[in-house]
Amino acid sequence: MPLTLLPTRASYRPADPIRIEIRDAEAPLDGTLTVWRLGELVHTQPLRPGAVQTLPDLPAGGYGIELDGPVGTARTAVEVAADPRSRLRYGFVASYNPGKDVRAVADFARRLHLNGIQFYDWAYRHADLLGGGEQYDDALGQPITLSTVRELVDVLRDAGSASYGYAAVYAVGPNEWPDWQHHALLRPTGEPYALGDFLFILDPAAREWLAHFTADLSASVDTVGFDGFHLDQYGYPKHAATPDGTAVDVAASFTRLIEEVRQTLPDSRLIFNNVNDFPTWDTASSPQDAVYIEPWKPVVTLQALANVATRARDVAGGLPVVLAAYQHTYDLAPAEASDRAAAFTMATLLSHGATQLLAGEHGKLLVDPYYVRNHEAEPSTLEFLSRWYDFAVEHDALLLDPSIVDVTASYVGDYNDDLDVTYDRIEVTETAVAGSVWRRVTRTSQGIVVHLISLVGQDDTLWDAPRNTPGATGEGELRFKFVRGQIPRVRVADPDRTPRLVDVPVRLDGDHAVATLPALNIWQVVHVAL
Repeated sequence: MPLTLLPTRASYRPADPIRIEIRDAEAPLDGTLTVWRLGELVHTQPLRPGAVQTLPDLPAGGYGIELDGPVGTARTAVEVAADPRSRLRYGFVASYNPGKDVRAVADFARRLHLNGIQFYDWAYRHADLLGGGEQYDDALGQPITLSTVRELVDVLRDAGSASYGYAAVYAVGPNEWPDWQHHALLRPTGEPYALGDFLFILDPAAREWLAHFTADLSASVDTVGFDGFHLDQYGYPKHAATPDGTAVDVAASFTRLIEEVRQTLPDSRLIFNNVNDFPTWDTASSPQDAVYIEPWKPVVTLQALANVATRARDVAGGLPVVLAAYQHTYDLAPAEASDRAAAFTMATLLSHGATQLLAGEHGKLLVDPYYVRNHEAEPSTLEFLSRWYDFAVEHDALLLDPSIVDVTASYVGDYNDDLDVTYDRIEVTETAVAGSVWRRVTRTSQGIVVHLISLVGQDDTLWDAPRNTPGATGEGELRFKFVRGQIPRVRVADPDRTPRLVDVPVRLDGDHAVATLPALNIWQVVHVAL
């Protein structure tokens, strides 16, 4: 097995000891450990005896960690966060059988720096979370042991990851429905909205339901120890009437529910599911800890995904944005083509300031909205995910800082003539177009960042479809106006080829500096110090 570096926590607070575990070393440990921040070396230390290495205190930020020596080479990343809620790298767990290897789940959270884990379908029933006692089968017959749920919460907390208990906000099973049907949301025909005959939907803001639902959540915190809750809905209805004829604006009901849950559980973390962006425009400003969206048709292209992420950031007020973009392609296509699909999805979201819910358990992938139907990741997929999640953490300041703004239209093009990228015989576009290089320019606290995503060699831009091997782009040319008296500097990074920022050649040409960019693979991040 290759040498592996594994942080002891998915996220560190400034006061936490930062420790890196070295696994799978086949010889006595020897070599050098280095710490990098946005391509700059900030610390070097020789390996000390033992499999766990302690780093010095580091200021808040994202860091790359490298090991180089006779025992091999390896990389990882660490996040030091003054506010642990400021970012969300979301994962999941969906099985709670007795004897579950909970440490394998925590190790995976550490490997991908997953600082939040959704506990999917842990409860007894949708309208009775704790009614099954200590052991029960959930509504779909999956065996649940509450002691396993508690063990997972504890081990994940020790690993620096928060646990979010799944709770549907307006779903009632057939056995409980007689007690709640007077709050039903009705179709025009008079029948209740439902998921087949499995769950029936009521007004989430009905006072009687809110009292019951918030009491159930409070009891779950006391009984299980969750750090917060994942509040789920199904995207419909948007408007309906109750049996007494009251018209319900469901978006407004969702907002009232979130506010009520926050008032009841002021210390709990809350994430609400905006199914297909409904109703992000209302709920984004409600008292929660992230803006979370589950995209479905018509959000089928990379550009549509980017548009959703951009709209969410616009209304998020600085909260992290997460899209639950399930990669069904893993169940339909070889791992290599599916990995490329996931890479294009992640490149799109990260370049637009959002993250993706995809991986969890001990190495599973989400391919279905029923999380129990997940996909066992191939070793090659896990290696790919490790590289990309490391990259996101290490370059957080260039990707996910809420202050980042899109300045593409202000910088590129003949009229602006401030900055642009060209390739020989390949079109560079502002939107995702098959066969082109998709370019986005952002202004960050660290300077200008140019995102380049290669769609060369692709037949379309669907995000949930197997992808072709990227076509050759050759080297690119970045031209930009520089400030007189300052030496221009351009650096590039690529999660697959150049995992930390490295300098590229720059020459002066009149009013412009010209940098030669390496050939594109899937995604390249270009940092320009203006």
